[in-house]
Amino acid sequence: MNVNFELFKVFYEVAVEKSISKGAEKLMITQPAVTQSIKTLEDELGGKLFTRTPKGVILTNEGEELFNYIKEGMNYFINGTNKFTSLKNLEEGVINIGSTTTISEYYLMPYLKKFHDSYPNININIVNDLTENLIKSLRNGSFDIIITAIPKQDIKDIDYKIISELNDIFVGGTKYKNNNYKNIKELLGEDIIIQKSPSITRTNFDNLLKVNKLELNPKIEVVSHGLLTKLAENNFGIAILTKEFIKEKLNKTLYEIKTDIEIPKRRLGYAIKKGSVPTFTATKFINILKENL
Repeated sequence: MNVNFELFKVFYEVAVEKSISKGAEKLMITQPAVTQSIKTLEDELGGKLFTRTPKGVILTNEGEELFNYIKEGMNYFINGTNKFTSLKNLEEGVINIGSTTTISEYYLMPYLKKFHDSYPNININIVNDLTENLIKSLRNGSFDIIITAIPKQDIKDIDYKIISELNDIFVGGTKYKNNNYKNIKELLGEDIIIQKSPSITRTNFDNLLKVNKLELNPKIEVVSHGLLTKLAENNFGIAILTKEFIKEKLNKTLYEIKTDIEIPKRRLGYAIKKGSVPTFTATKFINILKENL
């Protein structure tokens, strides 16, 4: 039997209100339409559901049994609708964000704060990892969104959107304050401190070396951009750091070092799985990112 769900909805409201007229008012339809719906449902089920009384209607014994089942289903329906509305209005929910440690520390904070201030009931889960691992986790549904430097090669199932450009530069502490080098080969003769592979910063620089047929023998390799910054400030060598992330330190504890070649710009972006529908929370967070482009 394939009974129209709307008929059950009419039956439910009339049973709750114990009145055709009140049920019609609740449903915002006419009384004749309610009466016809009840008759249609009775015809399809093959039995009477209500008995008319001077005060309204009461359920028959069979109608009472049906109502007990319909009531449970309607409660699920109503609760589900309320839950959906609550999620849509960001009155509750969660957002799962993947990012590199550096991006989380130096870029994301103002956007996270704005999101949290606007939607304080949303739980925020942030996982830091290498870009290649973040992409894998995005594919398997662990994240709603990832924010990373955009890889050079296109990834067919990942939809990246550019939100900023990043400039990697050579910097040093006070020891290198007035140093400039006529060419990059001369600069590479100094103690170089750099992030380890396979960070995108390192990959970008390694590609520059390859194009120019240069070799690098780093003095120190570290994972953390923050640690690399500290090492440069303490004169361990010349570091390759992202200008946007150290701008408050430039010309104070760190000094940009010029040479004949600039490191290619990198693109920062957010990504979702191509073809997927962003969650309500992810959509709002993306809008906050876009507002500040």
